[in-house]
Amino acid sequence: MIAFDILTDGFFAAVAGIGFGAISDPPLRAFKMIAILAALGHACRFCLMTYLGVDIATASLFAGLVIGFGSLWLGKRVYCPMTVLYIPALLPMIPGKFAYNMVFSLIMCLQTVNEPEKLSGFMEMFFSNSLIASTVIFMLAVGATFPMFVFPHRAFSLTRH
Repeated sequence: MIAFDILTDGFFAAVAGIGFGAISDPPLRAFKMIAILAALGHACRFCLMTYLGVDIATASLFAGLVIGFGSLWLGKRVYCPMTVLYIPALLPMIPGKFAYNMVFSLIMCLQTVNEPEKLSGFMEMFFSNSLIASTVIFMLAVGATFPMFVFPHRAFSLTRH
């Protein structure tokens, strides 16, 4: 049952990664790698959060690292820059629930300005969701770009012979 949950999570992340990749019009040879990276990264984060109890920010850092190092390795195989592979693979991991709740609580703050007890609750909700969403996005970015700083020559030679 655990394997089914992990495979299902990876499958839907791969489908979303392909969809996000289609928006940026990469070469056809890159779609398979985008799907693999999205599935591996999202499944990594899912496993860390679900089975090991790791928080979403730390799990996102490790998922970003998986996608970053994977794009460095797979980019050479399909002759594509890392960014073509890792940006669509990262997008399914953007914390939409927290971003939505952040905007919702901001709107509710503006609507309850004259009710201090409700206002404080919505402000707390706004700052909590803002902190989580921005931290997760930052950790994804750090994890995905880290390989470029560790292996700069290799990262910039993916499309050169």
